[in-house]
Amino acid sequence: MIYNRKIYGYECDIYGHLNNANYLHIYEEARAELLQELGMSISDFNEHNISIYLTRIEMQFVKSITLEETIKVQSDISQTTRLRSIWVQEMYNANNELCNKATVEGVFVSDGKPIRLPRPLFDQLKRRATAK
Repeated sequence: MIYNRKIYGYECDIYGHLNNANYLHIYEEARAELLQELGMSISDFNEHNISIYLTRIEMQFVKSITLEETIKVQSDISQTTRLRSIWVQEMYNANNELCNKATVEGVFVSDGKPIRLPRPLFDQLKRRATAK
């Protein structure tokens, strides 16, 4: 799934580059958009009393992203089980150059405890996973 977005001044550091912390915000937006595209919005998860808690994020900064640049974020689910999911996300600048790459791991939680996803929700995620 491709998520397009413009970078605004409040998201940049004093050098005019996207602030490191804001990469996380943008990746979160893109993951939410992918879930919605799959017919599984965050609201849908909330209705089932299920949350996705992130347990690990690994990012590689390749090239800076600057003020007012329009970027695209490529998001895919690389692996999923009924207990956890691994996402691979990449951020590209307006010239289609890779700027950042992230691997994001999350666990499914209900009432503060890890749970196994109900089969219908799992099947929707599994169809999207690009690697087994």
